[in-house]
Amino acid sequence: MLIKNARLVLDNGEEGLRDILVSKGKITEISQEIGIEDAIKKIFRNDTHLVKMEYLDLEGRYLIPGVIDVHVHMRDPGLTHKESVTTGSMSCAKGGVTTFVDMPNTIPATITEEALEEKREIFNNKSYVDYGFHFGGSGDNNSQEIKKVKNVASTKVFLNISTGKMMVESDEILNEIFSSSKIVSVHAEEEMVKKAISLSRKNGNRLYLCHLSLREEIGELIKAKSEGVKVYGEVTPHHLFLNTNHRDENEESKKLLIMKPDLKSSDDNRSLWEALRNGTIDTVGTDHAPHLLSEKMEKTTFGIPGVEHSLEMMLRGVKDGKISMKRLIEVMSGNPAKIFGINNKGKIKVGYDADFVELDMDLERIIKREEVVSKCGWSPYEGMKTGGTVVTTIVRGEIVYKSGNFKNKIGREVEFNG
Repeated sequence: MLIKNARLVLDNGEEGLRDILVSKGKITEISQEIGIEDAIKKIFRNDTHLVKMEYLDLEGRYLIPGVIDVHVHMRDPGLTHKESVTTGSMSCAKGGVTTFVDMPNTIPATITEEALEEKREIFNNKSYVDYGFHFGGSGDNNSQEIKKVKNVASTKVFLNISTGKMMVESDEILNEIFSSSKIVSVHAEEEMVKKAISLSRKNGNRLYLCHLSLREEIGELIKAKSEGVKVYGEVTPHHLFLNTNHRDENEESKKLLIMKPDLKSSDDNRSLWEALRNGTIDTVGTDHAPHLLSEKMEKTTFGIPGVEHSLEMMLRGVKDGKISMKRLIEVMSGNPAKIFGINNKGKIKVGYDADFVELDMDLERIIKREEVVSKCGWSPYEGMKTGGTVVTTIVRGEIVYKSGNFKNKIGREVEFNG
């Protein structure tokens, strides 16, 4: 594949047009000018008469690294009426997410080595984009299982009540789970943030704080980082763009916009944006947690979809001056790969996987329910204007989504070196 006239954000923050050559799923060259004949010769050598090279001319549109969303709930296995690997990965592809990492609170929960291997088999050959798995901590103390499992992003621990029944309350068990894990991802709200940091400090492992939502939680993160704790913070787009005022707009939104952690105030929105800009918060993850409309309307049901519109909403933040394009790439691509040790992803760099997203920043549009591809069939951002549009999503050099069309279900499990 040869990509021409791509607008890249360079390491120094400046922007420039570059040509990119891809071979066998990897980036092999980035130059100001690569001719089509030269590209064919470099890749195919003496067999050029038999070759037809895939060619994309972006005409100056942005090309950014594929988004890595390390916080999704694809509902597979056990809850596939809400979402499946395939439909969830379609939402990812449409939204420019080229790699996702799935959470463990499925049915059965991913808290044993056997359940993890069964989940791997379920996901195999069903995803349009690449993927990985978090393992789950259990209130029954599965620390021995944690020590056995291979190639997982982290151990996910619930310190507050959430979807499923995976909350761990025993301090003794929590300590054993933390001591058995290289990195722990936590659902921790308010005072539980301080508790998670204390456990990480005690055990000397790394800590990933999921979906921070309060100014006070940011304060705990700043303090922990200043003390040398290896801690990272995540924010969701819905905690950046939505608040209690949006939930109270009408009767439907009161039921749809219910999640854990709950929406907070507009002041908290501003604090989260500032922490994201200045480097206190490290990543953007969606906490994609789809439920059918009927389920949300019938009773209190926690969780909202997210991956399909996360990037396009964050582009709204770029347009509104809340975050630079360079910083957006760091928090949505580079930092997730770095924190969890996802090999060869997160950057447009020679030797890395050719995971790209082509953006049309001139094509803003209103998000509509009828255009949602997730099985849940709705979006928390309905009626809001995007900051641009995902045109093409490329995974390891193959187009998986382009202008409304899906192809090449090539997703495979990533490797973690963390």
